[in-house]
Amino acid sequence: MATKLYVGGLPYSVQEDALKELFAQAGSVSSAVIIMDKMSGRSKGFGFVEMSTAEEAANAISMFNDQEFEGRKLTVNEARPMEARPPRQNGGGYGNSNGGYGGGNRGRREY
Repeated sequence: MATKLYVGGLPYSVQEDALKELFAQAGSVSSAVIIMDKMSGRSKGFGFVEMSTAEEAANAISMFNDQEFEGRKLTVNEARPMEARPPRQNGGGYGNSNGGYGGGNRGRREY
């Protein structure tokens, strides 16, 4: 059964093909994904690699965890399910209750 690994500390310039190629040294890679920021489209510096077997995943962890890759120290461990986050307060933090246009009589002249 395939085992998914979390890979942190990735250089922001690394591409998915290079990540897959790196982990192929430890065994058969089913997939490699780098997580990208939705707003900027840039890498967030972490991703996930799916190894074909648990043995290959353990081999990849021992080979790459705490090792330097392109000037950055990698963190590699078995991926855990994403934890539920509490709901945001104040409508997601989009400014004040005046629609983001400031408040009160600030800047207005009354004659």
